[in-house]
Amino acid sequence: MNSKSPWTKKDLLSLYDLTAEEITFILDTAAEFKKVNCRRIKKVPALRGKTVVNVFIEPSTRTRISFELAEQRLSADIINMSADTSSLRKGESLLDTIRNIQALQADLIVMRHSAAGAPNFLASRVKCGIVNAGDGAHSHPTQALLDMFTIREKLGRIKGLNVSIIGDILHSRVARSNMWGLLKLGANVTFAGPSTLVPREFQQAGVRVCDNLKDALIGADVVNLLRIQHERQRSGFFPSTGEYARVFGLNHDSLQYIKPDALIMHPGPINRDVELSSELADGPQSVILEQVTNGLAVRMAVLFLVAGCLK
Repeated sequence: MNSKSPWTKKDLLSLYDLTAEEITFILDTAAEFKKVNCRRIKKVPALRGKTVVNVFIEPSTRTRISFELAEQRLSADIINMSADTSSLRKGESLLDTIRNIQALQADLIVMRHSAAGAPNFLASRVKCGIVNAGDGAHSHPTQALLDMFTIREKLGRIKGLNVSIIGDILHSRVARSNMWGLLKLGANVTFAGPSTLVPREFQQAGVRVCDNLKDALIGADVVNLLRIQHERQRSGFFPSTGEYARVFGLNHDSLQYIKPDALIMHPGPINRDVELSSELADGPQSVILEQVTNGLAVRMAVLFLVAGCLK
């Protein structure tokens, strides 16, 4: 690692823990790794000799594949573990499971868990590096980093931009991670959705909160749509999916309120024609697939930086 690097952490747990300088350094490092991904030969030896274990206790498609591909591009040795095929099903504690993985000389653990705080709990108890790939409704730092990378790449900056995040804020780790990252880099953040799904206490962090889609869209440079997370909530937060789509879905009718050059984003998976119409998801303002592409570079950067701080 460069002795002048501002990155000194063996773990990436949340963006709440990072400074603006550290976040910017990750984004700058990711920009260099994106160049690697454009080469004919896309592998580099940055993690050669390091062992990375992907521990996904909760289902994932994009994040898991993205991390695994990032590890391959960095030449790491990779082990994949899921709850269904582990001793967790036999009653072993999470800490014991991770300590056993560490005893096998693993260097890094990439973890997704349904319990908020699980990666933080482990990071203070094990020597190997922990990268949070999403924990409950708490944090998803690499998703927020790839969102910010995409915004900066497309619009040239983050400071001063108006970013509206619309949908199920209450249950969204993506919204929380984007909030901390965007605010630290100087963006103006708006949360919008049904009042039952957008707690007013986010205003204390400096977020504008509204329950009117039009107000959230006017003046926005970026519109990030979130799906309704039925798996994390009980019923009764809004009358029906159809009603939600009519009032808060971004479609041809509501498109009139956003800037013609505004970015349309979504962390996936998309519930088409609910929070976002297919027409707009596949339209010229959509950068959804670019987010996926940039996620690879961002995760390569995170793994590289974290591995460089291991003792």
